[in-house]
Amino acid sequence: MRERSVNNTRPLSPRLSIYRWQPAMIASILHRFTGLVLVLFVPLYLWLLHGMTGTAHHFADVTHWLHSGFGRLSLWLVGVSLMYHFCNGIRFLSIDAGWGESRDAMRNSARLVLGLTALVAVLLAVLLV
Repeated sequence: MRERSVNNTRPLSPRLSIYRWQPAMIASILHRFTGLVLVLFVPLYLWLLHGMTGTAHHFADVTHWLHSGFGRLSLWLVGVSLMYHFCNGIRFLSIDAGWGESRDAMRNSARLVLGLTALVAVLLAVLLV
């Protein structure tokens, strides 16, 4: 058999350095990340729920943890993740339904979701401090 000559100047697969970051790309990546954050929060949520419905000692432990810096940071991260994942999920559902499939509409909706989430992040930070 004859071997094929391979052009070594062409990349085998696209690299991230080739692409220009677009709002829709960032929105998609953040949607996956926030989904992961929400799934990883489930055990902590169950611990908080158990502490709130358990004995007085458990309730005091959970309340102390919630008022700590790490507790507030965790609540802020989960709140922002939940808001972003919800809004971007609605955006994805509307795109799947055929609304806003053009490039401009996808960019604008991604910017809207990112801006709304930034506003909620600041609001939630003010409320938790």
